[in-house]
Amino acid sequence: MKTLSSCLLAFAFGAAVCTAAAQGPTYAERLGWKKGDRVLILHIDDAGMSHDSNLGVTKAMDQGVANSLSVMMPCPWVPEIVRYIKEHPGIDAGLHLTMTSEWDIYRWGPLAGKPTVPGLTDSEGCLHDNVPLVVKNATPDEVETEIRAQLDRARTMGFEPTHMDSHMGTLFATPEFLMRYIKVGIDQKVPVMFPGGHGFFIRQDSPERNFDQLEGIGKQLWDAGLPVLDDLHNRSYGWKKTDKTDEYIDAVKNLKPGVTMMIMHCTAPTEIFGKISDSGTTREGDLNAMVDPRFKKALEDEKIILSTFREMMERRTALDKK
Repeated sequence: MKTLSSCLLAFAFGAAVCTAAAQGPTYAERLGWKKGDRVLILHIDDAGMSHDSNLGVTKAMDQGVANSLSVMMPCPWVPEIVRYIKEHPGIDAGLHLTMTSEWDIYRWGPLAGKPTVPGLTDSEGCLHDNVPLVVKNATPDEVETEIRAQLDRARTMGFEPTHMDSHMGTLFATPEFLMRYIKVGIDQKVPVMFPGGHGFFIRQDSPERNFDQLEGIGKQLWDAGLPVLDDLHNRSYGWKKTDKTDEYIDAVKNLKPGVTMMIMHCTAPTEIFGKISDSGTTREGDLNAMVDPRFKKALEDEKIILSTFREMMERRTALDKK
């Protein structure tokens, strides 16, 4: 993609990681896991973006160790992945909230419609192709309207998301966008991707950032009854090769105690996908790693506990009932 989500997320989380949480128990401990446990969500972005994307997602989930996905609701191949979700009750499936349409000749528009959210649309009536243009032209009200439209479409299709996150990090590009994302999550009781804990990988990725700002967001989400991540690993898109297993194994070995979400883009690219994007190599590499027995063995050897947003929310809800 033209703007890597890792850059934008690093920028945003550099101002949003909850320092206070890092000094106390991890969010994994708060959710009932033992002190020192390393809990991992192996999460696939971009479901519904294309048929090839859906092929990769379903293979990584059915034949590999990936255990979570999120759907780009404005995209053409959403009905196919929603059918898969319905056929797998209990699956961890969220919304990859989409405010951009970044490819050259394969594009989509806002679900709220151009008359309702004109600042989110370009001259073709599609979503802007990069995050800076969204920041320049869209208002927080328009962003919130589109978030709610994407959530509404999922529910209209009979798909209740287990969580929400942000395509290309757009919702973390400004404090105002971030607050609307948090607001909708709390209002709708849908967990949102937000690492409010120690942020080990995030700190490594953006050592120049100030991690002391907005430190109350993690607490705000927790106090509202939503689970919170301790960390986010968002490096795999930069590993541009078809064999990434060693990189994933190294990442797992470096996991710190707490709940970490590891982001990937599993795709089974055909010659058609090459007409959409030149990112087929790195996406195929994610898929290959998820189905590689060596990676599964590494998870077992490192005693990694796999979890999902669904389980995290169940644990968080149970705490309020005690």
